[in-house]
Amino acid sequence: MPFSQIIYYIYPMKNKRFSLQIRIFLAMLLIVLIASILIIGVTLIQNRKQAKDYHIKRLKRKEAAINRSINEQLKTTTWFVESKNLKYIFKDAIFTISNIHRLEINFFDFKGRLILSSSKDIVKNPKPKVISEEILKKLREDVVRHSFVNEKKKGKIVYRTSYSYIYDNKKNPVAILSIPYIEESKSHELQLNDFLKRITFVFLLVLLIATFIAYFLSRYITLPIKTIADKMGNTGLNHRNEKIHIKGGSEEIHNLVHAYNSMIDKLEESAIKLAKSEREQAWREMAKQVAHEIKNPLTPMRLSVQSFQRRFDPQDNDAKAKINEFSQTIIQQIDTMSSIASAFSDFAKMPVAHKVPLNVVDVVKHAVDIFSEPYISFISDKESIIIPIDKTQLVRVITNLVTNANQALSLDKNPKIEVRIQEENTQIKISVSDNGRGIATEVKNRIFEPKFTTKTSGMGLGLPMVKNIIETYGGTISFVSEEGRGTVFTVVLPKE
Repeated sequence: MPFSQIIYYIYPMKNKRFSLQIRIFLAMLLIVLIASILIIGVTLIQNRKQAKDYHIKRLKRKEAAINRSINEQLKTTTWFVESKNLKYIFKDAIFTISNIHRLEINFFDFKGRLILSSSKDIVKNPKPKVISEEILKKLREDVVRHSFVNEKKKGKIVYRTSYSYIYDNKKNPVAILSIPYIEESKSHELQLNDFLKRITFVFLLVLLIATFIAYFLSRYITLPIKTIADKMGNTGLNHRNEKIHIKGGSEEIHNLVHAYNSMIDKLEESAIKLAKSEREQAWREMAKQVAHEIKNPLTPMRLSVQSFQRRFDPQDNDAKAKINEFSQTIIQQIDTMSSIASAFSDFAKMPVAHKVPLNVVDVVKHAVDIFSEPYISFISDKESIIIPIDKTQLVRVITNLVTNANQALSLDKNPKIEVRIQEENTQIKISVSDNGRGIATEVKNRIFEPKFTTKTSGMGLGLPMVKNIIETYGGTISFVSEEGRGTVFTVVLPKE
């Protein structure tokens, strides 16, 4: 199973929020942890095996040394060397040999019965020692050495007993030599505990070093990916996108960067085509709107001319009055066309930000004073608030918003329009509120759209132009409206 799948199962679906850097970091720590545990486990197993081999070899060495002492005794004895005479041959020598090698020595006949022992427990425990038939069988089956080591474990203590044949000078078997051996586990446990302390310290040190290495390595590996992710997050059609340039990194990262840069090139081409298409579409829509608006006054002009031509009588006593009436109608329609042309011209021109420090309170109050309606009020928290702005354009914004509010009023109830200025930290807030009919929910998202209007007259260019002016100075415009209760337009402008 791939290691990535192991990490996936360790950190299930609910932990998908973990970033790639954290997953790499945890994966590297997990590798170090598993490797350390395996090393400690294998070391402990090997240590126990070595300890066991050491005691078995030590028992074999003792057995060989005792056999040499026994053979020396057999060479110098005057007794005939046979099984029944061993208790006489080794009557005192068995204790000497046992003391020299610090091990208990027992002689058995080939039926497993005890002949002689150096153990002092024989006196205290008169029950005779015997060798089991199973051990005797194993000794007979070993035709080369006739040797066997029996092992028993009680708790933490291991008892080993070595069995081997004793031979006379002619290599004939005389008896069975038994040497009991108790494994010294206390010293081994002390050594093992000391070893575990050292290896635990080394493990913690390695884990600490691995943590630092894993952190910086995972950060180094994922840094190019994070850079690419940040660039992709900022990618869009409405601004110029920067390409990614990364030094170093793997082949996969370079392939990803190359694919991203290729995408940026294609995106830029698409953005240019889209902008061109949008400009052409906007001009077509503008041309249609201009044509439509100009046709509106042309129709009554045509009808007036035709009517005048058909009904005019130079001999009529009211001829002069009719000419004046006809002239006024034509002039009125011409003025309408002129205002249409001026409105489109103002909207088409991007306002130039002439930033001049002005007392915005005075400018807005002057704009409000233009309106003579008694229900229009002006409120300001301060008498003077200085911001850099063009006076003409600010007046245009206020008059447009107040005009719209005035047109939204219903005069059959208590009308009210309030213009308020507030200073908030590094910004000023200008609000124009009314208690008119409000804006319908279905058209709220189209309020700042060019050509859109809810009035029977008008070209729908006022609010888009206001929004254009406000954004030129780094500000924002928003509104809150409720049908039947009124609307509040809020303009926020920076003080610097």
